[in-house]
This record gives sequence, structure tokens and C-alpha cells, in this order.
Amino acid sequence: MIETDVLIIGSGPAGYTAGLYATRAGLHTTLFTGPNVGGQLIYTHEIENFPGFDKISGIELTDIFHKQNQQVGTTIFNEIITEINLKTHPFSFKSETGGGTAKSVIIATGSKARWLNVEGEEKFKGSGISVCATCDGFFYRRKTVAVIGGGNTALYEALFLSKVADKVYLLNKFDVFSGEKLLQEQVLQNEKIVIYKNADVLSFQGNERLEKLVWKNTQTNQEYELFVQGVFEAVGTVPQIDLVKDQLQITSAGYIETNKRTMETSVPGVFACGDVQEEKYRQAVIAAGSGCIAALGAEKFLLDFH
Repeated sequence: MIETDVLIIGSGPAGYTAGLYATRAGLHTTLFTGPNVGGQLIYTHEIENFPGFDKISGIELTDIFHKQNQQVGTTIFNEIITEINLKTHPFSFKSETGGGTAKSVIIATGSKARWLNVEGEEKFKGSGISVCATCDGFFYRRKTVAVIGGGNTALYEALFLSKVADKVYLLNKFDVFSGEKLLQEQVLQNEKIVIYKNADVLSFQGNERLEKLVWKNTQTNQEYELFVQGVFEAVGTVPQIDLVKDQLQITSAGYIETNKRTMETSVPGVFACGDVQEEKYRQAVIAAGSGCIAALGAEKFLLDFH
């Protein structure tokens, strides 16, 4: 049975940063990575805006975070927390192979990809529809693909796929992109990328595999067919709150509500950081910063508690 000062659930930039700071503060810190070590970061093939690095992949950055935590002495389990009780202190939890208690908890469970939920999508998931170009782009070498979205992720995906596919269609539901200007410029200058704005995807069609998508121009209401072998959806993320949604205050948008000065939730001693509580600025550096704040908040809570 584990007894720890700080239990961290999640291993993205927020969780790993919290682990680094909590352990360095002399707290016995236990981190459960969850199903995807690195969270959404591992799906980013090239990061150019994380301080200290000109260019680095999400997997490489995650590996650095992991090694830093190992070096300072954070206890790390590559497991999932299956149950947690935040109603009594110390907080109790169960994992895939055991369980224990924690004097404080930092939730860094991040987010997962959002789906369009349109006709044909469920049928072709894994058979032409993906949410990760880094994972599946290789299968579409010299083929025609489409990316759906208008933020940084969509722009990155389109640029990445342009290196392997013959043609990349980029469909943005709105008239303007929300991603960084530098990325927009790179996309506009890429001859392999064809952009459709005001494009609302209506359905995916095909036999055994995806063959085409149908989209509507939201300005003219005219419908079009686009024949592609693959589609990559990049239409945002949703916070992963299932583990604690009935025990903490949740915002109307579905995020864990926190005091931004301390990252403390509605339950004293329980903190949240990263994308699970950040509704607007979902960036790796912001997630890392919130992880630092959460760890410092947990340290103060434990000092005051004693």
C-alpha cells in the first residue's frame, strides 16, 4: 500500500512539472502516468515555441520530463488510477495493481481529442479517419488526405502530412484560422496544401474504407464532395474529468474549476493543472507553468496542514 505526500495523476507537461517541483521540495511524490505517457504532447511532431529549444518533438520533450523526474526521485508508476476518494482526508485511491493514500492530490489528466460526431465517422475510425498524423501519417504516403480544423494542431498536421502525402486539403469551418501566424504563413506557402474556408463537414462515405467526405460552404450552403484516402481531425480537445467529476466543482464548459493563483480545486488539498482546467490557452508551456503552481500550492497546503 502506497502512502505519499503528493499524488499526481497524469504525465503531460503539467504532471511532470508538478512532480519535479514537489519532489525537489522534499515531498514524497508519486506520479501515475496514465494510459498515454506525455498526454497530448506526444502527438505533436515538432514544437518550436517551448523555451530552451529551437525545435523538438513532443516525444523527445516528454522523455526529458520523465528523466528529470527520475533523477530527482519522483516515484513513477506506468499505471492508471481507477478510483479516488476526495471526500475524506487523507485521500484514498486505487490503481490497476494496488492503491494507497495521499495527503494531497494534483490532477493533471489533460484532455483527449474531440470528434466531429457526423455521419460515417464511427464507421471509418481506424479505416481512413484518425486524430494523429504523427501516428498514422506514414500509411498515407503518396496519397490524398484532408485535415479538418483551424488551430495550431490542424496547421501542424497539414504541414507534417505535406511531407508524406501527394496532396493535403485543409478544411476550416471558419473564415479565419485561430493558429499562430507563423504556422499560417507556412501553410499558405506550401504548394501541396489546398485550403477550404467556411467548410462544414457533413459526412464521411465509402465501402470498407473511407473514400470521400461531403462538406458544405457555410456562406453559400453549397455542398461539395472531396475524394480522399485519409482524414485527420484536429477540431479541439475535451478535458478528461471522469475520475473526479462527481467530487469537484466543474465549470459549465466541463473543466475542473481552480483558483488560478494556487491551482487548488473546490476540495482543499486537491489541485488541478494543465489542460484539464485550462479552457482557453492550451499550450505546453502554460501547462508546465500551472504544474509548478500546483506543486507549490500542495507544498503550502501540507505545511499549513501540519
